[in-house]
Amino acid sequence: MNKKIKIKKTGSIIRQPENQTRIVKGLGLRKTNSVREIEDTPSVRGMLSKVAHLVKIID
Repeated sequence: MNKKIKIKKTGSIIRQPENQTRIVKGLGLRKTNSVREIEDTPSVRGMLSKVAHLVKIID
C-alpha cells in the first residue's frame, strides 16, 4: 500500500517560468486553493521541491 500525500496550490503560476507551470499542471493542480491527493514517490517529491513556493503539503 503506497502512502498518499495531499497538496494544495497556494500561489499563482502567472509570471512563473514555463517549467514550473508545467510541473504544477502535471501535479493536477488547476485553480488556486485546489487540493489533490497523490502517491508519495521520489519523482513527485522532486516536482514538489521545484515548486515549493507555489504549493503546500497538507497532512
